[in-house]
Amino acid sequence: MTVTFAQKLAQIPGYQAGVPPGKAPEAIAAEGIAQLASNESPFSPHPAVVEAIGRAAAAMNRYPDPSAALLRRRIAERFDCDPGRVALANGSCEILLAAALALCEPGAELVYAWPSFSIYPYLAPLSGAREIRVALADYDHDLDAMLTEVTAATQLLLVCNPNNPTSTHLRAARIEDLLERVPPHVTVIVDEAYVEFQLDDDPDVTVDLWRRHPNLVVLRTFSKVYGLAGLRCGYALCSPQFRAAVDAVRQPFSVNAIAQAAAAEAILHQDDVAARVERTIVERVFVDEGLSELGLEAAESQANFSWVPLGDDRGEAEVVAALAEAGVVVRPGTPLGGPGHIRVTYGTRGENKRFLKALEQAL
Repeated sequence: MTVTFAQKLAQIPGYQAGVPPGKAPEAIAAEGIAQLASNESPFSPHPAVVEAIGRAAAAMNRYPDPSAALLRRRIAERFDCDPGRVALANGSCEILLAAALALCEPGAELVYAWPSFSIYPYLAPLSGAREIRVALADYDHDLDAMLTEVTAATQLLLVCNPNNPTSTHLRAARIEDLLERVPPHVTVIVDEAYVEFQLDDDPDVTVDLWRRHPNLVVLRTFSKVYGLAGLRCGYALCSPQFRAAVDAVRQPFSVNAIAQAAAAEAILHQDDVAARVERTIVERVFVDEGLSELGLEAAESQANFSWVPLGDDRGEAEVVAALAEAGVVVRPGTPLGGPGHIRVTYGTRGENKRFLKALEQAL
Protein backbone atom coordinates (compact mmCIF):
# COMPACT_ATOMS: atom_id res chain seq x y z
CA MET A 1 0.00 0.00 0.00
CA THR A 2 1.30 3.45 -0.97
CA VAL A 3 1.33 6.23 1.60
CA THR A 4 -1.23 8.87 0.71
CA PHE A 5 -1.48 12.48 1.78
CA ALA A 6 -4.37 14.87 2.25
CA GLN A 7 -5.91 16.13 -0.97
CA LYS A 8 -5.72 19.71 0.29
CA LEU A 9 -1.96 19.67 -0.30
CA ALA A 10 -2.60 19.82 -4.03
CA GLN A 11 -4.51 23.10 -3.54
CA ILE A 12 -1.76 24.85 -1.58
CA PRO A 13 0.36 26.91 -3.99
CA GLY A 14 3.64 26.67 -2.09
CA TYR A 15 5.58 29.74 -1.02
CA GLN A 16 8.35 30.93 -3.32
CA ALA A 17 10.81 32.90 -1.23
CA GLY A 18 12.71 35.82 -2.68
CA VAL A 19 15.92 34.70 -0.97
CA PRO A 20 18.36 32.81 -3.23
CA PRO A 21 18.01 29.14 -2.18
CA GLY A 22 20.73 27.52 -0.15
CA LYS A 23 22.44 30.75 0.86
CA ALA A 24 22.60 32.31 4.32
CA PRO A 25 22.14 36.11 4.57
CA GLU A 26 25.80 36.65 5.37
CA ALA A 27 26.83 34.65 2.28
CA ILE A 28 24.55 36.75 0.10
CA ALA A 29 26.09 39.93 1.52
CA ALA A 30 29.62 38.58 1.06
CA GLU A 31 28.93 37.93 -2.62
CA GLY A 32 27.77 41.51 -3.09
CA ILE A 33 24.27 40.52 -4.19
CA ALA A 34 21.68 43.30 -3.98
CA GLN A 35 18.83 41.48 -2.25
CA LEU A 36 15.79 43.48 -3.34
CA ALA A 37 13.26 40.67 -3.49
CA SER A 38 11.78 40.23 -0.03
CA ASN A 39 10.71 43.68 1.17
CA GLU A 40 13.22 43.54 4.01
CA SER A 41 14.82 46.59 5.58
CA PRO A 42 18.33 47.15 4.24
CA PHE A 43 19.28 48.59 7.62
CA SER A 44 20.50 46.52 10.58
CA PRO A 45 18.52 46.46 13.84
CA HIS A 46 19.01 49.23 16.40
CA PRO A 47 22.21 48.62 18.46
CA ALA A 48 20.16 48.23 21.65
CA VAL A 49 18.17 45.48 19.94
CA VAL A 50 21.36 43.66 18.99
CA GLU A 51 22.48 43.90 22.63
CA ALA A 52 19.13 42.50 23.80
CA ILE A 53 19.55 39.57 21.40
CA GLY A 54 22.99 38.86 22.88
CA ARG A 55 21.66 38.88 26.43
CA ALA A 56 18.80 36.57 25.54
CA ALA A 57 21.08 34.13 23.70
CA ALA A 58 22.77 33.14 26.95
CA ALA A 59 19.57 31.50 28.21
CA MET A 60 18.71 29.38 25.16
CA ASN A 61 18.71 26.21 27.26
CA ARG A 62 15.30 27.33 28.56
CA TYR A 63 11.95 27.58 26.82
CA PRO A 64 10.66 31.08 26.11
CA ASP A 65 7.92 32.70 28.16
CA PRO A 66 4.79 31.06 26.70
CA SER A 67 2.73 34.19 27.36
CA ALA A 68 5.42 36.58 26.02
CA ALA A 69 4.37 38.86 28.88
CA LEU A 70 7.06 41.53 28.45
CA LEU A 71 6.57 41.91 24.71
CA ARG A 72 2.80 41.84 25.01
CA ARG A 73 2.93 44.51 27.70
CA ARG A 74 5.18 46.79 25.67
CA ILE A 75 2.96 46.50 22.61
CA ALA A 76 -0.02 47.28 24.82
CA GLU A 77 1.76 50.32 26.23
CA ARG A 78 2.64 51.48 22.74
CA PHE A 79 -1.04 51.40 21.72
CA ASP A 80 -2.63 52.15 25.09
CA CYS A 81 -4.62 48.94 25.30
CA ASP A 82 -4.96 45.88 27.51
CA PRO A 83 -2.27 43.19 26.97
CA GLY A 84 -5.08 40.66 26.66
CA ARG A 85 -5.96 42.26 23.33
CA VAL A 86 -2.55 41.54 21.78
CA ALA A 87 -1.93 38.27 19.93
CA LEU A 88 1.65 37.32 19.10
CA ALA A 89 2.95 34.93 16.49
CA ASN A 90 5.95 33.65 14.57
CA GLY A 91 5.48 36.30 11.91
CA SER A 92 2.16 37.89 11.11
CA CYS A 93 1.45 35.19 8.53
CA GLU A 94 1.12 32.69 11.39
CA ILE A 95 -1.79 34.72 12.73
CA LEU A 96 -3.41 34.62 9.29
CA LEU A 97 -3.06 30.84 9.10
CA ALA A 98 -4.33 30.44 12.67
CA ALA A 99 -7.26 32.77 12.01
CA ALA A 100 -8.37 30.61 9.11
CA LEU A 101 -8.16 27.46 11.22
CA ALA A 102 -9.94 29.08 14.16
CA LEU A 103 -12.75 30.84 12.30
CA CYS A 104 -13.29 28.84 9.13
CA GLU A 105 -14.39 25.31 8.28
CA PRO A 106 -16.15 23.58 5.36
CA GLY A 107 -19.15 25.68 4.37
CA ALA A 108 -17.54 28.95 5.46
CA GLU A 109 -16.22 31.59 3.06
CA LEU A 110 -13.35 34.05 3.08
CA VAL A 111 -12.90 37.06 0.82
CA TYR A 112 -9.73 38.80 -0.30
CA ALA A 113 -8.42 40.88 -3.18
CA TRP A 114 -6.04 39.52 -5.79
CA PRO A 115 -3.20 39.91 -6.40
CA SER A 116 -2.35 40.35 -2.75
CA PHE A 117 -0.23 38.69 -0.05
CA SER A 118 0.79 35.25 -1.27
CA ILE A 119 -0.12 33.54 2.03
CA TYR A 120 -3.83 34.23 1.52
CA PRO A 121 -4.32 31.34 -0.95
CA TYR A 122 -3.23 28.94 1.80
CA LEU A 123 -6.16 29.77 4.04
CA ALA A 124 -9.01 28.07 2.20
CA PRO A 125 -7.28 24.73 1.56
CA LEU A 126 -6.07 24.50 5.14
CA SER A 127 -9.44 25.33 6.70
CA GLY A 128 -11.79 23.75 4.16
CA ALA A 129 -13.50 27.09 3.52
CA ARG A 130 -14.34 28.49 0.09
CA GLU A 131 -12.18 31.40 -1.03
CA ILE A 132 -13.51 34.30 -3.07
CA ARG A 133 -10.92 36.40 -4.86
CA VAL A 134 -11.89 39.89 -5.98
CA ALA A 135 -9.81 41.53 -8.69
CA LEU A 136 -8.00 44.75 -7.89
CA ALA A 137 -9.15 47.95 -9.56
CA ASP A 138 -6.10 49.69 -11.01
CA TYR A 139 -3.78 48.20 -8.37
CA ASP A 140 -6.17 49.10 -5.51
CA HIS A 141 -8.64 47.05 -3.49
CA ASP A 142 -12.17 47.31 -4.85
CA LEU A 143 -13.94 47.42 -1.50
CA ASP A 144 -17.40 47.76 -3.00
CA ALA A 145 -16.88 44.64 -5.06
CA MET A 146 -15.54 42.81 -2.01
CA LEU A 147 -18.62 43.77 -0.01
CA THR A 148 -20.93 42.36 -2.68
CA GLU A 149 -19.28 38.97 -2.14
CA VAL A 150 -20.02 38.92 1.60
CA THR A 151 -22.75 36.46 2.61
CA ALA A 152 -24.01 34.84 5.77
CA ALA A 153 -21.25 32.25 5.28
CA THR A 154 -18.41 34.79 5.19
CA GLN A 155 -16.13 34.47 8.17
CA LEU A 156 -13.04 36.41 7.09
CA LEU A 157 -12.46 39.46 4.92
CA LEU A 158 -8.81 40.36 4.35
CA VAL A 159 -7.47 43.77 3.36
CA CYS A 160 -3.72 44.04 2.81
CA ASN A 161 -2.97 47.72 3.30
CA PRO A 162 -0.56 48.82 1.88
CA ASN A 163 -1.12 45.99 -0.54
CA ASN A 164 1.59 43.46 -1.28
CA PRO A 165 2.62 43.21 -4.10
CA THR A 166 1.11 46.35 -5.68
CA SER A 167 2.36 48.80 -2.98
CA THR A 168 -0.86 50.86 -2.98
CA HIS A 169 -2.68 52.14 0.11
CA LEU A 170 -6.29 52.82 1.07
CA ARG A 171 -6.91 55.79 3.34
CA ALA A 172 -8.39 55.04 6.74
CA ALA A 173 -11.68 56.70 5.81
CA ARG A 174 -12.27 54.01 3.22
CA ILE A 175 -11.46 51.27 5.73
CA GLU A 176 -13.92 52.85 8.16
CA ASP A 177 -16.61 52.91 5.49
CA LEU A 178 -16.00 49.21 4.89
CA LEU A 179 -16.29 48.45 8.60
CA GLU A 180 -19.56 50.34 8.87
CA ARG A 181 -21.06 48.36 5.98
CA VAL A 182 -19.76 44.85 6.62
CA PRO A 183 -22.00 42.57 8.73
CA PRO A 184 -20.84 42.18 12.34
CA HIS A 185 -20.37 38.41 12.01
CA VAL A 186 -17.48 38.97 9.58
CA THR A 187 -13.98 39.31 11.02
CA VAL A 188 -12.09 41.95 9.05
CA ILE A 189 -8.32 41.60 9.15
CA VAL A 190 -6.44 44.69 7.99
CA ASP A 191 -2.96 43.42 7.27
CA GLU A 192 -0.60 46.34 7.88
CA ALA A 193 2.89 44.91 7.47
CA TYR A 194 3.99 48.07 5.64
CA VAL A 195 1.76 50.68 7.26
CA GLU A 196 4.61 52.76 8.69
CA PHE A 197 5.83 53.57 5.17
CA GLN A 198 2.61 55.18 3.94
CA LEU A 199 2.08 58.94 4.00
CA ASP A 200 -1.71 59.06 3.56
CA ASP A 201 -2.62 58.84 7.25
CA ASP A 202 -1.11 58.66 10.69
CA PRO A 203 -0.07 54.98 10.93
CA ASP A 204 -2.03 54.60 14.17
CA VAL A 205 -5.37 55.80 12.81
CA THR A 206 -6.48 52.22 12.22
CA VAL A 207 -5.84 51.54 15.90
CA ASP A 208 -8.54 54.11 16.63
CA LEU A 209 -10.84 52.26 14.22
CA TRP A 210 -10.07 49.01 16.04
CA ARG A 211 -11.23 50.51 19.33
CA ARG A 212 -14.62 51.24 17.76
CA HIS A 213 -15.14 48.05 15.75
CA PRO A 214 -14.98 44.78 17.71
CA ASN A 215 -14.81 42.66 14.54
CA LEU A 216 -11.64 44.40 13.31
CA VAL A 217 -8.19 42.83 13.68
CA VAL A 218 -5.15 45.03 12.98
CA LEU A 219 -2.19 42.90 11.94
CA ARG A 220 1.40 44.18 12.12
CA THR A 221 4.95 42.87 12.13
CA PHE A 222 8.46 43.51 13.39
CA SER A 223 9.93 42.08 10.17
CA LYS A 224 9.83 45.21 8.02
CA VAL A 225 10.32 48.67 9.50
CA TYR A 226 11.98 47.30 12.66
CA GLY A 227 14.50 45.29 10.63
CA LEU A 228 13.83 41.95 12.34
CA ALA A 229 12.76 39.75 9.42
CA GLY A 230 15.22 37.03 10.45
CA LEU A 231 13.54 36.57 13.84
CA ARG A 232 9.92 36.24 12.66
CA CYS A 233 7.68 38.11 15.08
CA GLY A 234 4.27 39.55 14.28
CA TYR A 235 1.29 40.68 16.32
CA ALA A 236 -2.38 41.49 16.12
CA LEU A 237 -4.48 44.04 17.96
CA CYS A 238 -7.69 42.13 18.41
CA SER A 239 -10.46 41.08 20.77
CA PRO A 240 -9.61 38.74 23.67
CA GLN A 241 -11.83 36.15 21.98
CA PHE A 242 -9.82 36.33 18.73
CA ARG A 243 -6.56 36.04 20.64
CA ALA A 244 -7.81 32.96 22.53
CA ALA A 245 -9.02 31.39 19.29
CA VAL A 246 -5.75 31.75 17.39
CA ASP A 247 -3.72 30.67 20.41
CA ALA A 248 -5.83 27.51 20.67
CA VAL A 249 -4.89 26.22 17.21
CA ARG A 250 -1.15 26.96 17.28
CA GLN A 251 1.78 25.13 18.76
CA PRO A 252 3.05 26.39 22.13
CA PHE A 253 6.16 28.59 22.28
CA SER A 254 5.66 29.80 18.70
CA VAL A 255 7.53 33.07 19.39
CA ASN A 256 11.06 32.17 20.41
CA ALA A 257 12.91 33.85 23.27
CA ILE A 258 15.33 35.84 21.10
CA ALA A 259 12.47 37.18 18.98
CA GLN A 260 10.59 38.20 22.12
CA ALA A 261 13.61 40.00 23.56
CA ALA A 262 14.46 41.75 20.29
CA ALA A 263 10.91 42.93 19.60
CA ALA A 264 10.39 44.08 23.20
CA GLU A 265 13.45 46.29 22.86
CA ALA A 266 12.76 47.42 19.29
CA ILE A 267 9.32 48.82 20.05
CA LEU A 268 10.91 51.22 22.56
CA HIS A 269 12.85 52.97 19.77
CA GLN A 270 10.19 54.78 17.76
CA ASP A 271 12.77 57.42 16.86
CA ASP A 272 14.65 54.71 15.01
CA VAL A 273 11.44 53.69 13.24
CA ALA A 274 10.90 57.28 12.09
CA ALA A 275 14.46 57.49 10.79
CA ARG A 276 14.10 54.23 8.85
CA VAL A 277 10.86 55.44 7.30
CA GLU A 278 12.45 58.73 6.27
CA ARG A 279 15.43 56.98 4.68
CA THR A 280 13.15 54.55 2.88
CA ILE A 281 10.94 57.28 1.47
CA VAL A 282 13.99 59.11 0.13
CA GLU A 283 14.97 55.93 -1.70
CA ARG A 284 11.37 55.42 -2.87
CA VAL A 285 11.43 58.78 -4.60
CA PHE A 286 14.84 58.04 -6.10
CA VAL A 287 13.80 54.66 -7.51
CA ASP A 288 10.42 55.79 -8.79
CA GLU A 289 12.00 58.76 -10.58
CA GLY A 290 14.57 56.42 -12.08
CA LEU A 291 11.84 54.07 -13.28
CA SER A 292 9.99 56.96 -14.89
CA GLU A 293 13.14 57.96 -16.75
CA LEU A 294 13.21 54.42 -18.17
CA GLY A 295 9.63 54.82 -19.35
CA LEU A 296 8.19 52.56 -16.64
CA GLU A 297 5.29 53.90 -14.59
CA ALA A 298 5.20 51.98 -11.33
CA ALA A 299 2.13 51.85 -9.12
CA GLU A 300 1.97 54.74 -6.65
CA SER A 301 3.93 53.19 -3.81
CA GLN A 302 3.10 53.74 -0.17
CA ALA A 303 5.32 50.86 0.92
CA ASN A 304 9.02 49.99 0.87
CA PHE A 305 8.85 48.47 -2.61
CA SER A 306 7.68 49.21 -6.14
CA TRP A 307 5.35 47.19 -8.38
CA VAL A 308 6.65 47.74 -11.88
CA PRO A 309 4.75 46.89 -15.09
CA LEU A 310 7.18 45.84 -17.79
CA GLY A 311 4.79 46.08 -20.73
CA ASP A 312 3.64 43.41 -23.15
CA ASP A 313 6.78 43.52 -25.26
CA ARG A 314 9.20 42.84 -22.43
CA GLY A 315 9.59 39.34 -21.03
CA GLU A 316 9.30 39.21 -17.26
CA ALA A 317 11.44 36.08 -16.91
CA GLU A 318 14.16 37.50 -19.14
CA VAL A 319 14.31 40.76 -17.20
CA VAL A 320 14.47 38.94 -13.84
CA ALA A 321 17.22 36.66 -15.15
CA ALA A 322 19.22 39.59 -16.53
CA LEU A 323 18.98 41.41 -13.21
CA ALA A 324 20.12 38.29 -11.36
CA GLU A 325 23.08 37.99 -13.72
CA ALA A 326 23.99 41.55 -12.69
CA GLY A 327 23.79 40.58 -9.01
CA VAL A 328 20.38 42.16 -8.35
CA VAL A 329 17.61 39.88 -7.06
CA VAL A 330 13.97 41.01 -7.47
CA ARG A 331 10.65 39.16 -7.38
CA PRO A 332 8.95 38.18 -10.63
CA GLY A 333 5.31 39.15 -10.83
CA THR A 334 3.89 35.86 -12.10
CA PRO A 335 4.01 33.86 -8.83
CA LEU A 336 2.67 36.92 -7.01
CA GLY A 337 -0.41 37.02 -9.21
CA GLY A 338 0.71 39.79 -11.55
CA PRO A 339 2.32 38.51 -14.77
CA GLY A 340 4.31 41.08 -16.67
CA HIS A 341 5.52 42.84 -13.52
CA ILE A 342 8.45 42.81 -11.15
CA ARG A 343 8.46 43.77 -7.47
CA VAL A 344 11.58 45.51 -6.22
CA THR A 345 12.37 46.44 -2.62
CA TYR A 346 14.10 49.74 -1.92
CA GLY A 347 17.64 49.08 -0.73
CA THR A 348 20.55 51.34 0.01
CA ARG A 349 21.37 54.10 -2.47
CA GLY A 350 24.17 51.99 -3.92
CA GLU A 351 21.86 48.99 -4.37
CA ASN A 352 19.16 51.11 -5.94
CA LYS A 353 21.61 52.60 -8.43
CA ARG A 354 22.75 49.09 -9.34
CA PHE A 355 19.15 48.03 -9.87
CA LEU A 356 18.28 50.93 -12.12
CA LYS A 357 21.45 50.52 -14.19
CA ALA A 358 20.93 46.77 -14.54
CA LEU A 359 17.26 47.26 -15.42
CA GLU A 360 18.15 49.78 -18.11
CA GLN A 361 20.52 47.26 -19.64
CA ALA A 362 17.99 44.43 -19.31
CA LEU A 363 15.34 46.43 -21.15
